[in-house]
Order: sequence, then C-alpha cells, then structure tokens
Amino acid sequence: MSKIALDDLALADGELFHDHKGAACPMPAPLAPLADTHGHLTSFREHDPAATLVRAALAGVRLLVVPVDPIDDIPRRWASVPEFLSWLDEQVETARACLADCAERGFVPPAFEGYDAPELLDNVRIVAGAHPYGAGVFDDDVTARLRELLASPRCVGVGEFGLDYGPSSKVPYPVQEEVFRAHLRLAKELGLPVQLHIRDAVNDVRCGAHRDAARILGEEGVPEAGCELHCFTSGIRVLEGFTRLDCRIAFGGAVTFTRSDDIREAATFCAERYLLTETDSPYMAPVPLRGAECEPAMVGFTAACVADVRERGGRGSRQETYDAFWNNARALYMR
Repeated sequence: MSKIALDDLALADGELFHDHKGAACPMPAPLAPLADTHGHLTSFREHDPAATLVRAALAGVRLLVVPVDPIDDIPRRWASVPEFLSWLDEQVETARACLADCAERGFVPPAFEGYDAPELLDNVRIVAGAHPYGAGVFDDDVTARLRELLASPRCVGVGEFGLDYGPSSKVPYPVQEEVFRAHLRLAKELGLPVQLHIRDAVNDVRCGAHRDAARILGEEGVPEAGCELHCFTSGIRVLEGFTRLDCRIAFGGAVTFTRSDDIREAATFCAERYLLTETDSPYMAPVPLRGAECEPAMVGFTAACVADVRERGGRGSRQETYDAFWNNARALYMR
C-alpha cells in the first residue's frame, strides 16, 4: 500500500470530484490526452501533491508542467535546487505506487489509442522563472539558481515571468521590465520556450501590462522555441495582439465562470494552433468546483468548456479542439 490512503482519493463512487455538499461532479470524458501546461504542484494548502498526480492521471492528464520560482520556492521552501528536485521525484514515485493500488481496485487512467502520449508520471516537467513579484530581488544568486533549475532534465521552459501591474505588486514597472528582458534573453540563449505572467492594473482599459509586454516581445523577439501567455483572462483584442506575435494562449478555469463571456468569446475565435489548457493550480478552480482548491485533474472541465463553446460557435468539432490542445502542448513542451 502506498503512502496515500485510497479512501482519500474519493473513489468510493467512482468519481474523482465532489462539490462542497458531497455531490459527485462527473469528469467530462476526454476526447484526447489532456495537458495542464501550468500547475503549481508546490503551492497546495489542502491537497497532498502526490494525490493530485494520481487524480490527474485517472482524469486523463498526460502532461503536467510545474512552474518553479528561484526566489519564492528556493530557498524559501527548499534549501537548494537538488532538494526541490528530489522532493518532486518523491511525489512522482509515491503517486506511481498509489496508481498501482488503484489499478488493483479497477481504477485506471483512460486509454488514448492513436496518440503519442506517455503516461503522466513519466511526463511531469518543470519550467523555472522569477514571478514579477520578486523582480526587485532578482540578482546574481537568483540567476544562478534559475540556471541550475533550467539545466534539470525535467525542465522544458522558462517561466513564469512577466509584468504584474495589479494592486499586490510593489515592484516598479521599469524593474519588472528589466527582469522580463533578462528572462527572454536567457530563454533564447538556451533554446527554451517561455511562459508569461501578465496582469493589468485594476480597471485599466488600456491593458497597460499586456500592451507593454507586447512591446517588449516585439523589441526583444519572441523565442524561436515558443511563447505561452499563461492564465488568459482577457478578451479578443488582447488575444489578437499576442497571437500576431505567434504566442500560444493558455485558458484556465476562469473561462468556465458565469461572467466570463469575454474569455469564452476569445476562446471561441482563437486560432486552433494557439490553443492551450492549464489550471494554474491551486488557484481558480473551474465550474462546477469553483471555490475549491484547484488541481491538475480539473483541466478536464476547462477543456470540455472550450471545446463546447468552439463547437457551438462553428469553430470546429469538440474532437478537433481536444486534439489541438494536446498537439499544441506536445509541440511546445515535449520536444
């Protein structure tokens, strides 16, 4: 028996998730392998990280990209890069043992015939970068830790980094821009794709942070390996500004929220080649689990929502959207 109690996985009725009243929230059946291109495995307060990997595998997730911060995660949570990587390996192996226990009771991940999709626990990757909240202390020591993370065999990109003009950010805009440019240059040096965190100021109709980020990308050049605009919560105008730069657009739980018509409209009309899915776990759990601590398995609800709105909008079948999500993630992070 693994260290995870199977009863804690809430599989008694065969369902992975239940609402706050205990009612089952059935997962939509995935039409292709699922990818969570941005899930903070390091930040759960309620969940056991290994247990979330088990649920993700059972939900059909076959790629998880975990962002790691060389300021916030190391050395604040782990003393060194090797300690963090050892911890991640331990979570994967604990989940592997638990999945074997699940199989003995008849719970197995869905099969996807005809897809080049490794098992999830063989495909847990990381990206590394300094969140803009930490840009004010981005120094040589941070850069050294960042480079050490980027050298890991698990690493597939640089991120998340970017511009945050929201009320919680205390770092001056010019400092954020300098660190943004440093990350872009490092990614191009190493031939890695990037994940961008861009947040506008509250009620900023000019979309100032997005506007500035697009300007910087135009001046520095988008890395040839690719670019993902993480946690997209804007409308078509912002989307078009970044797809013109050949940036992928990652939709998360916010696209399922009742008042997110602008995000759903953007998802409907986004060109297929730019579509990605993420959770930004543990934040912004999708409907019908909004308010819960989000985890990678919940990407299944987001993928289903986007597939549905695109089909209703005449932008292709649900199958085509699912295939685009997987193929785009695979192209960006499974080279």
